[in-house]
Parts: sequence; C-alpha cells; structure tokens
Amino acid sequence: MKQRIIIISASSDIGLALSEHWLALGHEVIGTYRRASTAMEGLKGKGMKFVRCDLADISSTNRCIEELRWHGKLWDALVFCPGAQEPVGSFMSLNFQEWSESIEINFTGQMRLTHALLPLKNTRSSMEPLVLYFAGGGTNNATVNYSAYTLSKIALMKMCELLDAEIGEARFTILGPGWVKTKIHEATLRAGAGKAGVNYQRTIEKLAGGECNPMERVVACCDWVLAAPRAVVSGRNFSVVFDAWGDPRLNTQLLTDPNLYKLRRAGNSLQFK
Repeated sequence: MKQRIIIISASSDIGLALSEHWLALGHEVIGTYRRASTAMEGLKGKGMKFVRCDLADISSTNRCIEELRWHGKLWDALVFCPGAQEPVGSFMSLNFQEWSESIEINFTGQMRLTHALLPLKNTRSSMEPLVLYFAGGGTNNATVNYSAYTLSKIALMKMCELLDAEIGEARFTILGPGWVKTKIHEATLRAGAGKAGVNYQRTIEKLAGGECNPMERVVACCDWVLAAPRAVVSGRNFSVVFDAWGDPRLNTQLLTDPNLYKLRRAGNSLQFK
C-alpha cells in the first residue's frame, strides 16, 4: 500500500537511505534538509520534494512547518533522522549556548515539529500513522562528554511513551541504530581525545574495523516498524543491533508485557528486612 512519508533530515545518512528505499517501493516521500547535498538532486528526479529546515533555528523550523502544512496532504509516517553530537566535552567546559542549541536540534526542535504536524496525520488508513525517532547511547551508563546529545535521546525515549499514552490513534516508536557509518562521528574526531575522552579512540577503531551496523539493517528495521501493529511497537525503544525485531515470538512477548523496551526503574532496587 502506497504511503505518504515525511522524513526530517532526509538529505544524508539514515534519512537519505530511507528516502531512496521508500521511493523505490513506490511511497510518496517529502524530506527536509539543512544543507543541500548532491544526493538530493537524484531524489528530486525520482519525484521527492524537499523543504529547508534548520532545527537549530526556530524561525527556520516554523517556516518549514508552514510549508509542510501548505502542501495540505495527510501523512502516514513522520520520521525524524537528525542527530548532532556537538558540543563534545565535559559539561562545565562547554559553551552553554552551544549546549542549548544541541538540545534544540536533538530534542526540542523535533518536538516542535511533532506538535505542529500531528494534526496532519492520516487516520483513515487501516494502520495507525507512525511517528519514528532515533535514539543514541547513554541509557545504561553515564556517557561522559556528550551530555546534550545523551540527554536529548533519553528525553525522546520517554516522550515516545508519553505520546503513546496520550494519543491512541497513532504509533510512536524510537530505534537505536547502533554504530552506523554516518557523519555524526565527525564531531568526535574533530573534538579529539582531549574533549571526547576514551570515545575518541573507540570511534576511530569502530569506523576503521568494519564493526559498524550495516545501513541495510537499519532500513529493514524501519520497514518492520512501519508495518507492525500499534500494540507491538508504540511507546517502545528498540535496538536495531540487539533486539529480535521481526521474530513473531518477540511480538507475542510484547503483546503480553506493556513495560518491555521502555525506560523503567523497576527491577533495580534493594529490599532490606
């Protein structure tokens, strides 16, 4: 079934891969970009439309919202692919304005678009419309030197659950893609070991050693979420690398346990007599 999909940050990396894949499947895709790329021209040739959106600039985001509203079509999937690790460094060493702008790109700006575009969701289809975000590291430990990025991703995870609880006629899901070869790692390389700490050498080794998660697997997981029932995927955070998505046994487990793959304090406590 042909769907209308909006991809925020569609001109490179994961957004570009999803755009190419879904266009090839016959879906109608409209994407946003901050900086024009050569890949955009090929996508335009396949019928894809683009709207400029700089999530660090509220006025740019608002103009993007108005232009997307002007198109006037209902969407079946709204996919958020932006990600910026900068500024890299310990919290007290950073410029706070840059730290705040990172929160705007990685969280607040995405919520601004979500809030504005949700009224344009298509509720006439047999499947509830999907809002899909991307997570990052930091759920299981303190990822030092990346506080703005980590905090934003944790906030996105919880917002998925909150939106799922409040809005029954849509699906809200967040995926952790794992280590994928994208330009997001350039921030770590620019920062160097002095600011990035141990993650600097780790990034060099990951990018050079062929250990990164294939983009094809990220795209396949997005396809799975796009087709999955609300009770299975909505409000949850999935790992592309570690979770058994696509396995019917996982679907069965998810249908019986509403707490799976959500941020929880349960199970992390001590009892004293």
